[in-house]
Amino acid sequence: KFVQKVLLGTFVVEGIGALLYMIVFIPEFGVKGIWISIFNSISAFCNAGIDIIGEDSLCAYVFNPIINITTCLLIFLSGIGYIVWWDVLKILKHFKQQGWKCFRFLTLHSKIALSATGILIFTGAFLIFIFEYHNPLTMEDYSLVHKLQASLFQSVTTRTAGFATIPQQNLTNASAIVSLLLMFIGGSPVGTAGGIKTVTIMVLLVSALATIKNKEDVVLFHRTIPKEAVSKAVAVTSISFIVMFTSTVLLSAVTDAPALDIMYETISATATVGLTRNLTSSLNLWGKIILVITMYLGRVGPISLLLAFNKKTGNKKMIKNPTEEISIG
Repeated sequence: KFVQKVLLGTFVVEGIGALLYMIVFIPEFGVKGIWISIFNSISAFCNAGIDIIGEDSLCAYVFNPIINITTCLLIFLSGIGYIVWWDVLKILKHFKQQGWKCFRFLTLHSKIALSATGILIFTGAFLIFIFEYHNPLTMEDYSLVHKLQASLFQSVTTRTAGFATIPQQNLTNASAIVSLLLMFIGGSPVGTAGGIKTVTIMVLLVSALATIKNKEDVVLFHRTIPKEAVSKAVAVTSISFIVMFTSTVLLSAVTDAPALDIMYETISATATVGLTRNLTSSLNLWGKIILVITMYLGRVGPISLLLAFNKKTGNKKMIKNPTEEISIG
């Protein structure tokens, strides 16, 4: 049933996205616009970031509200995760009776995913708006509305979508660093996005806060987070960081590009984003091989690979090593 719902939901959302794209692409490209619309809709929903329009992604449509809104919605809906879809739809059935109070009955997973996604998108858009406001290479000459639109799109596309309405190499260093963080976090679990996921980062932050306050339990939305979930969040983040760091060092060894451009490339690959500061096409064979392996590890997931190769079975050890206190931080 879950697979059937996923297939049906995906087909409906991508179909609506394609129809909205056709409003722009058919008048511009004629009959070919139908194929371009379908291709872009699937690419945006699947967080692929690949288009067949030209070499500059969607930069030519930075002022077009239909392209911007449609792409952002496709990225958001796919990145939020299918579990949240069904949870929200189930809750909305009671909207007429209970109004907005019905959202109190969302599962903990949905509450974390939705709140974290909202915080990341709007915080990211605000920071990019501030850092790019007077940047002559990007948004200095844009109207206020267009600056807000471009900032929001940049924040949303870093959720591992890969489309761009602003040339990434023209971003200020501050905006690029904000984008690095957003890319590393990525989308939500059980969706098409990559990254360590929104739920993971929220669990880590709340766990850190609980440790600072000397609290035994990690609590979020009045619910205790299982210790296994905290341990898994630490493992996912640590291994993803190791993959990103290793690929950054290796790529630095085979290219003379600036450090920021290399980090942008490797974090984008680790989180399967697809954004680049014009470095990908200039890499040599070894650089491309490094990125291919990094993208594969990022898509399959380091944890999944380690579990697949870990064939140890049997009961847990009855004898444990002695415990001894150490200093952390």
